[in-house]
Amino acid sequence: MRARMYFDDVAWEQSDAIADAWVAELFKPDTLRQIGDFIVKHRRGVLTELCHPKAGSFNVSFRMKFEDGGSAIIRFPKPGASMFPEEKVRNEVSVIKYLQDHTSIPVPFILHWGTKKESPLGLGPFIIMEYIDHAMDLGAALNTPGLSIEDRPLLDPHIDSDRLEMLYGQLADILLQLSRVSFSRIGSLYQVDDFTWELTHRPLSINMNELIRLGTLPRSKLPITTFDTTSSYFKALVELHLEHLTHQRNDAVDSVDDCRRKFVARCLFRKIAREGRLTSSSPSDGGPFKLWCDDLRPSNVLVNADLQIVGVVDWEFTYAAPVEFSYAPPWWLLLEQPEYWPGGIEAWAKTFDTRLQTFLKVLVEREVAAIKQGRLKDDQRLSGPMQQSWQSGDFWVTYAARKNFAFDAVFWQKLDYRFFGPNGVPEEDRWKQRIDLLDEEEKDNLEELVSRKLFEEMKERVLVWEPDEVYKY
Repeated sequence: MRARMYFDDVAWEQSDAIADAWVAELFKPDTLRQIGDFIVKHRRGVLTELCHPKAGSFNVSFRMKFEDGGSAIIRFPKPGASMFPEEKVRNEVSVIKYLQDHTSIPVPFILHWGTKKESPLGLGPFIIMEYIDHAMDLGAALNTPGLSIEDRPLLDPHIDSDRLEMLYGQLADILLQLSRVSFSRIGSLYQVDDFTWELTHRPLSINMNELIRLGTLPRSKLPITTFDTTSSYFKALVELHLEHLTHQRNDAVDSVDDCRRKFVARCLFRKIAREGRLTSSSPSDGGPFKLWCDDLRPSNVLVNADLQIVGVVDWEFTYAAPVEFSYAPPWWLLLEQPEYWPGGIEAWAKTFDTRLQTFLKVLVEREVAAIKQGRLKDDQRLSGPMQQSWQSGDFWVTYAARKNFAFDAVFWQKLDYRFFGPNGVPEEDRWKQRIDLLDEEEKDNLEELVSRKLFEEMKERVLVWEPDEVYKY
C-alpha cells in the first residue's frame, strides 16, 4: 500500500506551467522597474538594488535594498500555486498584526498591502514588508549536512544534543505564545480596526489549497463558514476526504482493490466522527480554540549567526483551530512528514518518539520559566497534552483529519486497530474484513465509485480543474 495518495499529475503539470509562465514575465525590464517604483512609494529611503525574485511554494518575493542598510520585500502569491490569493493575503495581514499586538513572536512589519487591482501591473494581491535580516532559516540549521536543495530535508541524526535543545527550546517558546491566545470560534481572523479582530471567515488551510490545486476538488465542496464546535469542524474535514476521493480525476486510485480500500477507510473515519469518537478526549467541544499555523515549521523560522530566532514568516494559513491541533506534538521535529519518511510511517514514529522526548524536556523547562515570569498560566501548559496526544494516538487522528493525501496509510496503520480492534489480516487486505461495517447506501456508493473510477475515468486523462478564484470573502 502506498504511503500517500498521488496528486493528480495532469493538474500538477498545469499548475507548474501557469506558475512558471507568470514568473518568467516578472523578469521583463518594465515589470521590474514598476515593481521597484511601487516599493519605493511605501518605503522611504534611497534605493540601491532590486534583487532577483525568489520563489517559494506559494509566493514570489522581491527584495529592495536601501542606502540606510535596510531592505523591504514585496510578495505576491503565485498563480497556479495559490488557489485563494486574495483571501490568503488578507488572512496573513490580519494574523501578523494580531501577533504583533498580542505576542512577542518576531514577525515582519507590514508597510503596505493590497488587492490585485491595487498592485503594479495587476500582478496580484501583495504585501510589502520590512525585510528581516538573517543568516539562515532554522530548517537549514537542523538539516542533515550534505543534502542538496533538491533533497527533502531530514533532521541531522548526529546533531549535537545541546544544539538541538537550544533550537527546540526557541520553537517551544513560539508554540507556548500561540497557545496563550483563545477564540470562541474556528475560523480565520479578520481585522475590523486597529484594536479589534473577529472570526468571521472560514478557516483557510494549506490542505484546502492543495485539494483544489492537486486534488481537483470543486471549490463548491470546501467549507465556506466558521465553526462553533470541534466536532462540527472534524465532521467537515472528514467529509472532505470522501469528496476528494470522489472528485480527483487522475491518479487517485490504481486498482479495484485500491479504490475499495480507500473508500472503506473514509467511510469508517466518517462513522467514528458521527459517533463522536474522534474528539472524545476534547476538554470542551465548544472551545476555546487556539491559533494554529499550518505552515509553521523550521524552514519558516529565521535565525542569526548565533542561531537565535529573529523572525517567523509565512502566516497565511493560520486560523483558530480545535485545541487538539495545538495539543498534537509538532510533526516538524524531524523536518520530514511521516508519509515521506524513508522506511515508512512506523520508522518515522520510532525516530520521532526519541526526538519528542527531547522536545518535551525543553518545553517543560520553558513552561516553568514562563509561569515564574507570569507569562503563562499553569493550565496553558502544552507538555502534558502533547505527551498524552502522542501516547493515546490522538496525534494520528488530527494528522489524518488534516492531511488528505496522507490519510490512507495513517488510517490503516494507526487508526483502524485503535477504533475497530485487531483482525489478524495484513493492512492491505483489512478493508475486506471491515466492509460489513458500511451501511447499504455506502456499499452502493462504493460500487458506483469503482465503476466510474476504474472503467470510465481511466479511459482518458483529462484536466478537471478550477484554477481561478471564484468565491470572495
